[in-house]
Amino acid sequence: MDDMSGPHLIRGSVALPEAELAWRFSRSSGPGGQHVNTTDSQVELRFDLANTEALPEVWKQRALERLADRLVDGVISVRASEHRSQWRNREAAAVRLAALLAEATAPPPRPRRPTRVPRGINERRLREKKQRSDTKRGRSGKDWG
Repeated sequence: MDDMSGPHLIRGSVALPEAELAWRFSRSSGPGGQHVNTTDSQVELRFDLANTEALPEVWKQRALERLADRLVDGVISVRASEHRSQWRNREAAAVRLAALLAEATAPPPRPRRPTRVPRGINERRLREKKQRSDTKRGRSGKDWG
């Protein structure tokens, strides 16, 4: 069909499914000279997250939750219009979508295991605190004179 630079990997061996991507092209605002009004260089890339088979089920659920505020009927869309050539905008949109999905499907971070402060360190802190307060108390000129 066209010479896109290979599949855009999301993470591991999972890539954006070319068949499930819906492209829309429209006129872009911004730079372009005399040619600008005749070319559809703005790209909108839509991906049906809710009905895709390309992502592992766990990833899909995670992405649906995390991107909930960006989805319209389970479909996520990404726009690119910063380049003058449609092809480069397509690349930009695909890369952006892949990055978005990579972030949205990442596993949650491990819970933090609380650790206790060793007793010796705590005692040292209290000792130094006391010393400091003695030093400062010694500075008030009440007792002299």
